[in-house]
Amino acid sequence: MASDLRTHFGAFSVAFTESVGDGRRLAAEAAKRGTKLIIACGGDGTISEVANGIIESKQEAELGVLPSGTGGDFRRSLKLSTKVAAAARALRDSRARLIDVGRVTFVTERGEREIRHFVNVASFGMSTAVLERQRSGDATRWIPSFGSAKLSSKLSYAAATVQTTLQSSPSEVYVQLDEAAERRLRIVELAVANARYYGGAMKIAPDAKLDDGWFDVVTIGEAGAFRILANSPRLYLGAHLRMDEVSHALAKQVIARPAKKDERIAVELDGEVVGRLPVTFQIVPHALHLRY
Repeated sequence: MASDLRTHFGAFSVAFTESVGDGRRLAAEAAKRGTKLIIACGGDGTISEVANGIIESKQEAELGVLPSGTGGDFRRSLKLSTKVAAAARALRDSRARLIDVGRVTFVTERGEREIRHFVNVASFGMSTAVLERQRSGDATRWIPSFGSAKLSSKLSYAAATVQTTLQSSPSEVYVQLDEAAERRLRIVELAVANARYYGGAMKIAPDAKLDDGWFDVVTIGEAGAFRILANSPRLYLGAHLRMDEVSHALAKQVIARPAKKDERIAVELDGEVVGRLPVTFQIVPHALHLRY
């Protein structure tokens, strides 16, 4: 991988992440030192952390993406190759474009308000339960090892999705889009999308654009486990918007809170569970220089 980058970019410095938050810190430090191009080499979590660091630095550094790791949903929206040499060559030949980002205010598990940004998709509902189940290891106990971390990751996510669908129940939330009246909804999932894919290649927002100044808000209402599982292929094809239980809207701001005051409803940003509702999502148009 390093040799592929060196071939196309010449000498460069490398910084490795060791724990959650390192990518955010390292990217902010690099941007403040005047680095003009910061390449995130990894999956969706790494890309999101580096993007947050650049945004928080308030510098105009460009974000480059070199796909690696097991999470590749943002890469799919960008139509980047999974082959390192091809991705590095495309990165060299590309130009930076301004894209929108999502600014999110949420409540941490410590009860404190925090602000983060996302570039791909944020959501709450079944998706967060799937992520928590997958990362606890509950979904992988019956999955045999095939010698591939990428394959095992996809299988564990699929297993967690099936288990969560069978065991979870809808959440009741109050949701407000822009200046419209707040509505009480009973939902299985609500996704606030800047890009098109999440959850391991699910095309949750097939019409989303990274630079149009809008979120695509996709809500999956109350539906039984059998109906969800039977129609899961539609999610991967982007054909689910025609289902009666699914609604789609464009918004610049989304505010959500639990209908039951003390209920914990987790929220995830770019595949990481960061806290819980109440939450406010705001679009920040043309906030990041992305090179792809």
